[in-house]
Amino acid sequence: MKQETKIKVANSVKIVLGVIGFIVWIDIILTIASSPAPFIEQAPYCMVSTMIISAILTGLFKGVEYWSKG
Repeated sequence: MKQETKIKVANSVKIVLGVIGFIVWIDIILTIASSPAPFIEQAPYCMVSTMIISAILTGLFKGVEYWSKG
């Protein structure tokens, strides 16, 4: 595959992954927020879910970049 094509595909994959990650994050946050627990008990779950989703997206983005340069 040509390098230009790889870069275009990589950018498209990054956009799709970002949108999917955002949708999953919103779903998790809304699920946590709909809990009857007070905010002080919900906050750690919100922070941890945000950190985990960010870490997964970072790893996937780095993998896509590695693939596009190889």
